[in-house]
Amino acid sequence: MAGQADNRAPYAKIAAHYTELIASGQLQPGTLLPSIKNLAEEWKVSTATAEKALRKLRNEGLVRGIHGIGTEVLDQPAPMSSGSQRQDRGRRTGSSWGAGERSDSHRAAVVTAPAEVAQALDIEPGSDVIRRSRVYRDRHGIVAHSTSWIPVRYGKLIPQLAASERLNGTSLGLIAQATGYPISHRVDSASARLLTPEYARLLELDPENLPAEPVVVMTAKFVDSEGNIVEYGVDLGGPGRTWRTESEVSS
Repeated sequence: MAGQADNRAPYAKIAAHYTELIASGQLQPGTLLPSIKNLAEEWKVSTATAEKALRKLRNEGLVRGIHGIGTEVLDQPAPMSSGSQRQDRGRRTGSSWGAGERSDSHRAAVVTAPAEVAQALDIEPGSDVIRRSRVYRDRHGIVAHSTSWIPVRYGKLIPQLAASERLNGTSLGLIAQATGYPISHRVDSASARLLTPEYARLLELDPENLPAEPVVVMTAKFVDSEGNIVEYGVDLGGPGRTWRTESEVSS
């Protein structure tokens, strides 16, 4: 899937470039970023734009300014993404991975839908459903354990949905392409939940020595232009991971 044109503002492109370098480990903690003047010259932008890019990185907690020295890269786990953020990323880039992320442990099977899933997908309790799961990681460890629950009828159109391997594209993109109905809206929720033995297993933690802090659980329900619920996603954040969103505010 080809990436779409990048229409972000120049400062956002600069910030995204350094976000990727930091998240991937190419810029180690303690590294100093170029000065505002050097950034402006390298990217052929104004110093105001360069300063705005650095401010965005500071606001996101990726760097800090040290008076008289410069802008230093900080070391901390990246936040997890919601299902909607992963959908946006997949539509834009063809991959649901965040900066510096990778995924593994891809598993898929046709199973009986749990009650919560049946209700979310608006199907009869006990119906078959495709369960796809994977683990997102970065250099700090597990970002999130992610599960996609998909009505089994889509497996007849797209057999690879039920195969235990990484998809060539995203499940939502494949379903929209096969049916001709684009995703029209989504419903997101977020909650904090205490770790259970099952959560600990999914996050590869020792169930006898669980962190006391709750973890973030994100859910997302995706609906196509015909009103069909095509997927219900559940993302379980790793310990210490937070969820962050950003949007422009018009004055």
